[in-house]
Amino acid sequence: MALFAAALPNAVVLRPVTNMYSRASEDADVVSQAIYGANVAVLEQKDGWAHIRTADDYTGWTPLTALLPGKPYATSGRVGEVQSLFAHIYREANVTRHAPLLTVPFETRLEVVAEPADLPRWLQVRLPDDRSGWLQAGDVAFDVKPLDVAGMLALSRRFLGLPYTWGGTSSFGYDCSGFAQMLCRRRGINLPRDAQPQADWSGARPVERADLAPGDLLYFGSSDKHITHTGVYLGDGKFIDATTHETPMVRIDDLNDPYWTKLLVAMRRLKQGEAK
Repeated sequence: MALFAAALPNAVVLRPVTNMYSRASEDADVVSQAIYGANVAVLEQKDGWAHIRTADDYTGWTPLTALLPGKPYATSGRVGEVQSLFAHIYREANVTRHAPLLTVPFETRLEVVAEPADLPRWLQVRLPDDRSGWLQAGDVAFDVKPLDVAGMLALSRRFLGLPYTWGGTSSFGYDCSGFAQMLCRRRGINLPRDAQPQADWSGARPVERADLAPGDLLYFGSSDKHITHTGVYLGDGKFIDATTHETPMVRIDDLNDPYWTKLLVAMRRLKQGEAK
């Protein structure tokens, strides 16, 4: 713990996905998550727990064992970003000799240290704890550019069937606002983490149902001040969302379904990238 105290306030996440709790206990509710290699700020620590802040300005408690204190990771040099839903990292450039060292989710950023010409399928990476690892080049991309609306909606369908996970922010399982936030992030837009703040955000403007366009954000609840769910409009009355309704997963729903129609309370269009 002395090492950690000396390194405040920066740390890197060492688990594929680490839960962030409302208080320093695994008996508490999960408020969000942070993924492998993410750089977080440590605000406080006590009893083996760290109160952290993630890049989206969200805070929660996570075990100190999930973190490594020290300098930021994957912020410079050759950095690859996982584009597969999941990527295995191996101890050597071979998928059969050993089990993966770990499996990381979509959007994980990794420091690439070698791209051997004699192993064109493979990339060598330096992990946050200085271990060496190998992953297949097809799992990552470099210099990832923001998507347009059509590209974002095409991407969204890759996640169909993933489990709904309360507090989830990764391809291991999203909650509704975490899924919408991720899709907007792929457009280069930093949407707030939770559904109510998203609907209230100044970076989006209200639209009427008759004017909905693909890529618009839909918000559901008992009123526009009590929002409990969100989805992304696909067009033709359909939207994609991470939901617990009927089947707990990322799925496509029908806005004309009476269940959703009665709960629809707000619709928003992101201002960034909007035609002038």
